[in-house]
Amino acid sequence: MSAPRIYMVAAETSGDLLAREVVEDIRRRNPDAHISGIGGGELASVGIESAIDISPLSILGFVEGLRAYGDVVRLADAAADAIIADDPDVIVLVDSWGFMLRVAQRVRLRAPNIRLVKLVGPQVWATRPGRAKTLASVVDHLLCIHDLEVPFYEPFGLKTTVIGNPAISRHVQGNGSSFRAGQSIPEDAKLVLVLPGSRPSEIKRVAPELVSAAKALKSNDPNLKIVFMPASNVATQFREDFPGVASWSIVSSDPGARYDAMAAANLALACSGTVTTELAMQDTPMIVAYKTGWITWALARGLLYSKTHITLLN
Repeated sequence: MSAPRIYMVAAETSGDLLAREVVEDIRRRNPDAHISGIGGGELASVGIESAIDISPLSILGFVEGLRAYGDVVRLADAAADAIIADDPDVIVLVDSWGFMLRVAQRVRLRAPNIRLVKLVGPQVWATRPGRAKTLASVVDHLLCIHDLEVPFYEPFGLKTTVIGNPAISRHVQGNGSSFRAGQSIPEDAKLVLVLPGSRPSEIKRVAPELVSAAKALKSNDPNLKIVFMPASNVATQFREDFPGVASWSIVSSDPGARYDAMAAANLALACSGTVTTELAMQDTPMIVAYKTGWITWALARGLLYSKTHITLLN
């Protein structure tokens, strides 16, 4: 029996990390597996060089997505070309609903023999449950993270496997004392950790609000310690966009200190995302924020989002 040919596709930072973890697990189980892919630095770190540049896909909001529609279509075409040229047995499409849907549609049309697996489904429990039917029409299997997702897909016959939340499986208890010692922060000092996001669009739109909030807290209490930890892929952008924060705070992008910083903090100001689950597992109180354009907000609030909470933890 020949070694399986697997093609991973990840379009954003969190998906790239999850894709890398899946690749590592597959290789442990089947060292002979042939794995190619499209992704970022995480996949590159395990020897999978991306066939296309995915950086234009780091977008935020409905209107912003419309503006980037041309890039999405162009890259979906390029991704489908690369996948079909590789001739895999199975494709794993990680997160990133809009882009992955278009890739799946193109591959299904041109190479229906290739099995399509979606890793992490759209948030049908929160917005647009109709996406369940759409997804069922183009993929063979869904690996979802919550039991509550399964009933949305049952009417459409899509096979699902609940794998749990990846943020929980990768949990490591942070050492707050170690982080404070490394940054010369006294144990009794109040520390606010600011996590401004992992997308370029979040650094552009969400980070200014969090920086402003942190600066106001610092002005109110000069003894307060502020630590900013932008994701490593946007750390340079953050430093360039906010060069003045280093004069009144600590700026760190060391991924190895991430959980230690969370454990050390008395409070976190966080851009909404996977990081909220990570903070909760470190028992760190948090204030969660997000900001989109006003049209996106109006559409989401009035038409798409019917829940009363912004995070799963609520």
